[in-house]
Amino acid sequence: MTQTASRMDQRSDTQQHIRGGGQDGDGRITVADGVVQKIAGMAAREVSGVYAMGSGAARTMGAVKDAMPGTGSSPSQGVGVEVGENEAAVDLDIVVEYGISANELGRGIQRNVKSSIERMTGLDVVEVNVNINDVHLPDDSEGLTSGSGSGSGSFSTNASSSGGQARVS
Repeated sequence: MTQTASRMDQRSDTQQHIRGGGQDGDGRITVADGVVQKIAGMAAREVSGVYAMGSGAARTMGAVKDAMPGTGSSPSQGVGVEVGENEAAVDLDIVVEYGISANELGRGIQRNVKSSIERMTGLDVVEVNVNINDVHLPDDSEGLTSGSGSGSGSFSTNASSSGGQARVS
């Protein structure tokens, strides 16, 4: 038992967080930041209208990785998380399919990400920020716009207890 306790004490607080338990003598439950990041990425991709995730540079690096044998795209691409002891905040960078309402898509992503993280980890998700960085056009031969054309834009929406905010530019 002392070996287990000393190993737990050595874990980095920035990557492991206590989730409930421990008060009644049952022990600790820890969830790594990367787990929360993957859950958020998978939940965002489940929402219809999300074409891709990540900023332009991240998508380019992801395409290079995808071309290499034995590697795949990361479910956490385009996802940033801040995880505290009992709360989490999520930032998502996405590419939306042309014709989809950015506002409705953003709200749907917020709901799905928030409920998935809370259900799977027990954390309270205080905000989910959705940044729409690009629009996928149906006739786009590369699959994504370059970001310099008329299809590029930013949409930020925040789901918090105060009702949330939205910004489109």
